[in-house]
This record gives sequence, C-alpha cells and structure tokens, in this order.
Amino acid sequence: MTIRRGTRRVGSIVLQSFAILLITLILAEIAFRLYDHVLPSSVFYKDSYNRFRGKPFAQDWDFKLNAYGFKDQAFSQQKGSAYRILGIGDSFAFGVVPYKHNYLTLIEEELRQQGLDLEIYNMGIPGAGPKDYLSLLVHEGLDFDPDMVLVSFFVGNDFSDSRRRKLYDYSYLASFFRYSANLGKTHQGRIFHPQAEYCDHCPAFPPEEFLKIESKKSFLLVENDPRFDRLFDNALHYLTRIRDLCQNRGIALVVLIIPDELQVNRQLRRELRESYYPNLAPGTWDSSLPNRRLAERLAALGIAHLDLYPPLSEATDRRLYRERDTHWNIEGNRFVANIVTAYLGEYLRKPENPTPSIAR
Repeated sequence: MTIRRGTRRVGSIVLQSFAILLITLILAEIAFRLYDHVLPSSVFYKDSYNRFRGKPFAQDWDFKLNAYGFKDQAFSQQKGSAYRILGIGDSFAFGVVPYKHNYLTLIEEELRQQGLDLEIYNMGIPGAGPKDYLSLLVHEGLDFDPDMVLVSFFVGNDFSDSRRRKLYDYSYLASFFRYSANLGKTHQGRIFHPQAEYCDHCPAFPPEEFLKIESKKSFLLVENDPRFDRLFDNALHYLTRIRDLCQNRGIALVVLIIPDELQVNRQLRRELRESYYPNLAPGTWDSSLPNRRLAERLAALGIAHLDLYPPLSEATDRRLYRERDTHWNIEGNRFVANIVTAYLGEYLRKPENPTPSIAR
C-alpha cells in the first residue's frame, strides 16, 4: 500500500510539473507574440541574409559598397526632409551591372529630376528571399525610419527561396531559443564583382548549363504543379507579414513583380520546352502564371504592386537581359527604371497617399 501511494504521489508530482511547464511555455509564447506585435524584434526572425550580404567597403566594379555592405552611398539613420524608400530584394536589387546603371539608382535620379525630394536606400542582397526580406526589414530596415518599402520580388528565385517554414518560424519561443544559441556568430561578408571593367554582353554561363539552371524553375509556368502551390503559400506568408509591419507603422509598401527571363524570352522558352518538355500537353504552359497569381493575391491583400511581365514580354525587339545570365543588362535596367519611375511618380502624387515631404 505504501509503495502504491508513493508511486501515485510521484506520478501526481510529475503530472503537475508537466502542467506547470506547459502553462509556462504557453504564457511565454503569448508574451513574446504580444511583445513582437507592439515592438518587432529581430530575435523572432532568422537573419540568415547575413551569410549572403556584401563585405563592407568591398569593391564592386567601379564602386565601393557602403559600411553596411550594401551597394549604395552611405546610409544615415538620421531622417532629413527627404521621403525615404527602402529598396529590398535579391541580386536584381543589388544589381550585376555597375552602381550607376542599377535601376534603383536610376529611379532615384529620375524622381529627383522631377522635383521630388526623396532618397532610395538600396538594401538588395544577392541570394536573399522573402523570409530574408522580412528579417532584413525588422533587423535593420525599420531603424532607418522609411516612408516606403519597395520589395523587388523575383519570380525566378523568390518562390523557391521562400522555403518551407521550420518550427522556429511558427513558435516565437522556439525562435528566441534559436536566436540565443546563435549569438556570437558573425559573417565577414562577400565580394561579388571585384574591381574590373564591366562587360555588358559577356555570357555568364555556357549554353547547356544556363538551360539547366532555367529548367529547375520552369515548373512555375506549368499549370497545376503542386510544388508551386506550396512555395506560393510560403512566399505570401512573408509578404503578408511585411505588409502588417508596414501598416502598423504607417509605412507604404510597393512590390515589384520581376519575371524570369524564361517568361519573356521566346527563343529561350522554345529551347527549354524542346529539351525538357517535349510531350507537354497543349494549354498546360502559361508564361504569365506566377506573376498573374501573385498580382491577384497582392491585390486581395491590399498591397500595391507593379507587374513587370507585360512590358518586358512585349519588348521583343530589345535585348534587356545579359547573355545567359537572367539579370537585366544596362539597357534593361534603364527600361525598367523608366516604367517604375512613372508608377512611383503617380503613386506618390495620389491624394490618398499623402507624402508631405515631397515637393508637389
């Protein structure tokens, strides 16, 4: 009898301890979520983008990265009168062309020439994805007190780079423990384009290798491919979180939807389909599919956006991409800059988008 009572007592103590632990964890999870809602913290977002970012002051063609490792002039956390736009994206935003030819640089110049008092901080990081855009915004971007966040969403990579969410993405408590475990880890940064003469027409990859690279993301253009649905939902999760952060702080948000070259280059599509989809049924290939779906969802979420697929797909008489590279060449950056400048100029002058620091 004594042994049984002792066993029951131990079992009761274990059960009570487990209940107390469970309640504590739940309360901690709730507390972290409330804290993050009021005061977002990088603790709850994976800052993996650091493994991709540039090395501070590293040479990039004829330009030096700034102290933060971004391909732009020096950043200042002090806010002047200028309307401040954060340009967030991957290698498209960072640019494979020299700094002076980058579309974000050109947009800033053109809007200023129109009499608008603004500045664009290019925070593009090659290899980054939607999860990293969210982390970058929370970890660094908000400190610059932006008036607008301009996300360059590259269809070719940003769906696959959204990746499947892990436990620490669902649990704020797990994110806290993971952040604590990673304290002290540092990244020295990377050098992308050492000082050299830029070649705008030089191919980046051999033909077969480039076609193989494009084939890995071609499933995005095939109707009813289940892989796209999963990646699409993950990408929307991070874009929605960015929207919420911006809304809570009165920050405008605009998403540029950038198509992959495969979507707008007819010759490239023909070569890829002959090599990888010789028996594809008619009507199952849609080059506009990912852009159209994303634009529809962004509209439903109330996120301003500009889809670059229509103008790029219609410019069949112009070479806008570097040879076998997927990124825009100098002319492509200028072409896109003109389109985005017109869009942003109109957006910023709308009465429902008050911008008191911009000259009218």
